[in-house]
Amino acid sequence: MRYHPFRHLGLKVLSIALATLLWLSVAGEHVVERSVRVPLEFRNVPDRLEIVGEPPGAVDVRVRGSSAQLSKLEPGEIVAVIDLSGARTGARLFPLRADEIRAPFGVEIAQVSQSTVSLELEKSARRTVPIVPATDGDPAPGYVIGRISSEPATVDVLGPESRVRQVAEATTEPVVIRNARARVRDVVTVGVLDPSVRLAQPVTATVLVDVWPAPVEREIADVPVRWRNLPAGLRAHVTPIAVRLTIRGSREPIAALRSDAVQPFVDLAGLGPGRYNLRVQVDAVDNVGVSTIDPATVTVTIR
Repeated sequence: MRYHPFRHLGLKVLSIALATLLWLSVAGEHVVERSVRVPLEFRNVPDRLEIVGEPPGAVDVRVRGSSAQLSKLEPGEIVAVIDLSGARTGARLFPLRADEIRAPFGVEIAQVSQSTVSLELEKSARRTVPIVPATDGDPAPGYVIGRISSEPATVDVLGPESRVRQVAEATTEPVVIRNARARVRDVVTVGVLDPSVRLAQPVTATVLVDVWPAPVEREIADVPVRWRNLPAGLRAHVTPIAVRLTIRGSREPIAALRSDAVQPFVDLAGLGPGRYNLRVQVDAVDNVGVSTIDPATVTVTIR
């Protein structure tokens, strides 16, 4: 078949025109260098080892390529990678080479701002610590916080050995008790304050905060001091003959308590004639406690 140089002439002309246009477009692009900050990625961290503290999260590199291509770079397209295979405990230096930086096709890594990255590595540790719930606000006037409990009561934490040893407790999101007049129940997230330490697994806790009426005090003056167990045939005289009592408890029982319901006394069991300084005692009363007895001792003369 004879060759016809002008066969499909239109297609040939179009191809040459497109190729020329493409060449002119590429030839017109300037190759430039630009400094960019790229994320730092750690790979192959050995089992049972932890990076201590806050490692560097990014490094500066200089990249080379066409101006148009560099202007279209998206965050995360270039990543610096450090391989921790074979790393040991202690302060270590790891090389950061240009060939370990991932970049899209057509972008060249011209320079890395730092040749090494310093890391502190420690053995990983695990420990069980108590959960201490946090609260927010105060109960209503006249009420106080009672017992605070958490279910579960403990949680396991992980992290570098030296930091785990310093963690005494885990905490929770604050449980709001502002203006509460009764028990507060809430389900909250558990966490630790040290960012180097983490929970073995995500945990939520059910927290119960008891809110009770605040205890009140009441004074009872001139309460006679009686004696008990005086041996037969003897007489006793108490000085002073009366004391002042301060009682403490919930508002309702304190208000309803009769003045003669609390009986101070001295025990004379086994004592013969003589003069004694004896401690004043009070029998227990339901829902009420005795804070102070003034005076706490009295003089007893037995004849």
